Amino acid sequence: MVMRSFCERIGSARCSSKSSTETLDQVHACSEAESSDSKFSKAPLWSRFFSPPFSVFETHSESSTSEKKAVHSRNSGWAAAVREVLTGGSMRRIHERVLGTSRTDISSSDGDIWLLGVCHKISQHDSTGVVDTSNGFAAFEQDFFSKILITYRKGFDAIGDSKYTSDVNWGCMIRSSQMLVAQALLFHKLGRSWRKPLDKILEAGSLVSFLAMQSIDQEYIDILRLFGDSEACAFSIHNMLQAGKGYGLSVGSWVGPYAMCRTWEVLARSWRETYALEEQPLPMAIYVVSGDEDGERGGAPVVCIEDASKCCSELSKGLAAWTPLLLLVPLVLGLDKVNPRYIPLLKSTFTFPQSLGILGGKPGASTYIIGVQNGKALYLDPHDVQPVVNINGDNQEANTSSYHCNVIRYIPIDSIDPSLAIGFYCRDKGDFDDFCFRASKLADESNGAPLFTVTQSRSSSKHGTHNELASDNGGFQEHNSLGMEPASDAGASAHDDDWQLL
Repeated sequence: MVMRSFCERIGSARCSSKSSTETLDQVHACSEAESSDSKFSKAPLWSRFFSPPFSVFETHSESSTSEKKAVHSRNSGWAAAVREVLTGGSMRRIHERVLGTSRTDISSSDGDIWLLGVCHKISQHDSTGVVDTSNGFAAFEQDFFSKILITYRKGFDAIGDSKYTSDVNWGCMIRSSQMLVAQALLFHKLGRSWRKPLDKILEAGSLVSFLAMQSIDQEYIDILRLFGDSEACAFSIHNMLQAGKGYGLSVGSWVGPYAMCRTWEVLARSWRETYALEEQPLPMAIYVVSGDEDGERGGAPVVCIEDASKCCSELSKGLAAWTPLLLLVPLVLGLDKVNPRYIPLLKSTFTFPQSLGILGGKPGASTYIIGVQNGKALYLDPHDVQPVVNINGDNQEANTSSYHCNVIRYIPIDSIDPSLAIGFYCRDKGDFDDFCFRASKLADESNGAPLFTVTQSRSSSKHGTHNELASDNGGFQEHNSLGMEPASDAGASAHDDDWQLL
């Protein structure tokens, strides 16, 4: 059915040419292709269609000269149609076959929504007992639509020495990671409560509000500029591919979450060596949390407080004991699917005030998961194809609409790829201590299979638990309730889970 729908869409796109002559020719060509099974069997046709790089220009080896000319003309039309599909709305439908049909039916009956550390109570009752979800849901929508969306782009300058001017069909993991880092910058510069202005509607006489809005808009525009699609933009796809060569990043190839996390570490380091702290495009340290010892050789990742402090010191070049911190935790939580025992833990990370969501999705189709509602994982989707937007310069009225979505999509959280990465942003040392407390409590509730653990130092991880470290060092403050779900034991022993296979 997928192939049939795909073929019909290509044929439809090609047969709807603006030229009446071309239309008649293509209708004849389409019908001729269907009736000439004796010379062009279906198998060779599809094998030619899907052989890289879409080599539909080839003709049948046994055709006559006149037949070759006709086939070449017909195949040229198919090639144009293919390009139209790959850069148009049909790309969305192809990826929906991988991710599943986009679902937007968010319901109040499914409970409240956690969106990057904020709980949106959309099931509220008035005094008569009637459910009123309008205010809560409107606040949730404004929050969701204010998150920065970064998608496939077409028409940018060629990447390096390649001829690629688009990342369609291979850059989704890079785009997903750009979204996560963009949210971290939004939280850092504008705060978690920031919302995208709605058409700059201002109340009468609100000159102060107008001036304040202009200042906020400039900060927001400056963040978007960092993710533009040219080498001049600090976090462009061009610069990320260059930084990630050592981890297998290359033009036209898909990449996994672990390599993506390490790429951000390398890219941030390169800017740190060039600029002073106050001029850093990413004014926060990056700490990629790995397994114990020095290698990613298995076992739950360990958040080492001493390592985090060292990352902060390196960013400030020894001038500050602590700096804002971006934690990236790459995980593999199963083989072909996430082990069910980790689902409650993943959902609970969205209750952390420091939450930046998850780089995840389905195999070969990365998304940026930013919220949960019961069994739903709400995400921003990078697979829409949009023309490149130039927001460099001083244009305050830059078109930013393509950096936000107006559709809420979700997939079942138990269907996401087990290879993923979780992000957290800690503004200061107090915020980091709060994160460590919550992470330690979550590990306590994991029934022996935590997502990650917390320790003071590498050596102490072998001699004490995170609870002992918390009391010995006085680094964590006590909390009464986190609203986290306890993890259920799936009945399997820890060594049978095959999790965290970095």
